[in-house]
Amino acid sequence: MIKKDTPTVIAIGTQNRAKTEGVELAFGKVFEHVETHGFSVESGISEQPMTDEESINGAINRAKSALARMATAHYGVGLEGNVTTISEMMFLHGWAAIVDRTGKVGLGHSSGIELPGSMHVALDAGAELGPLMQDMLDDADNEIRHTLGTNGVLTGGLYTRVDEFADATTAALAKFVKPELYR
Repeated sequence: MIKKDTPTVIAIGTQNRAKTEGVELAFGKVFEHVETHGFSVESGISEQPMTDEESINGAINRAKSALARMATAHYGVGLEGNVTTISEMMFLHGWAAIVDRTGKVGLGHSSGIELPGSMHVALDAGAELGPLMQDMLDDADNEIRHTLGTNGVLTGGLYTRVDEFADATTAALAKFVKPELYR
């Protein structure tokens, strides 16, 4: 753990509670004092990313935008969830991008959860996962996005949205905790 007298300041390109908590957990493994600030920024991609490439671009866009919004931040973090089809099965996972003031970008993704066939069909037909889950679970306040997430619902709480983005952010930190291996 890196100990400093002053906090490590992180600008996060979201105000989603689950995503922010995931970032705090990951950075807390590395830095003794962490201060996070969430910003509503645009991803520049579709509302329902269907490929890893699109999510990576969106996460990088969000990280750079968040960092630009806060002059005192050491890092900008962008997070994007997406679905991807592999061998006729659809999986949900999340990407994290971390950008520092030198422009270095670290990327990481979470584990993937296979989506039920009915969700696969709906998403292929143009539905968005968030509203689909809201309708399925009668979540009028949209709390699922800020707590369990689709991952948590499908795993009975074993792997939540917080876990998803903590994992993705932890993986993205590799370039910053072991920079000598990424020259």
